[in-house]
Amino acid sequence: MENSTARRLADYVLKGPNRASQGAVLISSLSSAPKPKLLDRVRDAIRTRHYSYRTEKAYVHWIKRFIFFHNKRHPIEMGEPEVARFLSSLASDGHVSASTQNQAFNALLFLYKEVLGKKIGLIDGVVRAKSPQRLPVVLTKEEVKKVIDHMNGLPRLMAFLLYGGGLRLMECCHLRVKDIDFSRNEIVVRAGKGDKDRHTMLPIAIKESLRRHIESNRGQHQEDIKKGLGRVALTNALDRKYPNAGREWTWQWVFPAPHSLHRSGYWREAPAPSSRIRVAEGG
Repeated sequence: MENSTARRLADYVLKGPNRASQGAVLISSLSSAPKPKLLDRVRDAIRTRHYSYRTEKAYVHWIKRFIFFHNKRHPIEMGEPEVARFLSSLASDGHVSASTQNQAFNALLFLYKEVLGKKIGLIDGVVRAKSPQRLPVVLTKEEVKKVIDHMNGLPRLMAFLLYGGGLRLMECCHLRVKDIDFSRNEIVVRAGKGDKDRHTMLPIAIKESLRRHIESNRGQHQEDIKKGLGRVALTNALDRKYPNAGREWTWQWVFPAPHSLHRSGYWREAPAPSSRIRVAEGG
């Protein structure tokens, strides 16, 4: 891209006797243009690689924390010792979990390798966060029934899908209308564990309740479309191939959250937060 810009500029300068000085001004302005800020470069690198918006927010968060931890020093001036101190502080002072510490480490690796082009070697002496070894809590059928009986509304509907359809929490939150097949009593889980699709059963006990819920959402979606809203986020490839698909009914979330401002600048529908069902369950 820079080469093509340079060629166009050279052609412009050579086409007329009075343009040499104008070309010099253009070259000067290009060279003096401000460089993108570090976090903007991080966001651009993440979006170029089509990472999820959640990953973008998490990585930017940890990079900010890293910079402020070292009194706003620029990361290019730092290296393995500073990364080790930051990660150790998360474990010893912040008491974060092992998975949280790993996420922070991955964010810094991305920053140095993909954005700054600086290799990070072996990081020694990091205090590792402990991974608790606990047995999973497995409820009996009677206990599951008692939990669900104490729930109402959407949390009850979502809990039925978790226990009756075998969905994981985030799989339930990210269901789209097109994933529910009422005629075959099936649910299609997209990009589940291991990034694999699978089919599971639709619990008959909530079939009609779920159908009414979706139809109610449809009416709200039509109202949102009239207001210029009602657009959901799709993968980059789908968004480019089908620019209007994000407004189509079949792509809408089964359990939408309130409108949110997407990184693209559009007001978009977001899936229900997992906290909705966790709070209802007492988690």
